[in-house]
Amino acid sequence: MVNALVLALTTALPAFAQATESPYTSIQGREIKALSQERVDSYVEGHGMGLALAAELNGYPGPKHVLELQQDLDLSGDQKTATKAIFTEMNMAAKALGAEIVALELELDRLFSSRAMDDETLRVKTGRIAQLEGKLRAAHLLAHLKMMNVLRTEQVERYSQLRGYGSGEHHGNHHSMKHHQKN
Repeated sequence: MVNALVLALTTALPAFAQATESPYTSIQGREIKALSQERVDSYVEGHGMGLALAAELNGYPGPKHVLELQQDLDLSGDQKTATKAIFTEMNMAAKALGAEIVALELELDRLFSSRAMDDETLRVKTGRIAQLEGKLRAAHLLAHLKMMNVLRTEQVERYSQLRGYGSGEHHGNHHSMKHHQKN
């Protein structure tokens, strides 16, 4: 009986030791512990990162994808110009905000690694990061909203089809009044 208990403990201990190893050990070498390099690049390059899904999946086209689909959507010259302007404005804002977020995340990481973090600094830094992330999301969502004043109803529906979201008809109630009056 004692031998069986000793055997059970000696075989269980290595498994227990492995189970307590942190899943974060592989990311200890990151410059910014909280952000993967892919996430850093996405912030700095102004990528959407799913921040505008509330708009995209409810029938509000994004300017980047509208430009990619411009031939299929049969955009006019004015629509292309307006879409490029919306994309450029969004992208510039997203890059600036993203760079600021990355800089603050790096600062946050450095304060922790140098053991210089305190309660007030923590609240200020994380509050600022949250504020910037909100502005970043708003910049992406606003671009989708602005596209509703550029595209015709049938183009919005075609966009939804081309993106694989179905007919787009279920999105009709969400379009702005200005959009419907224009068409």
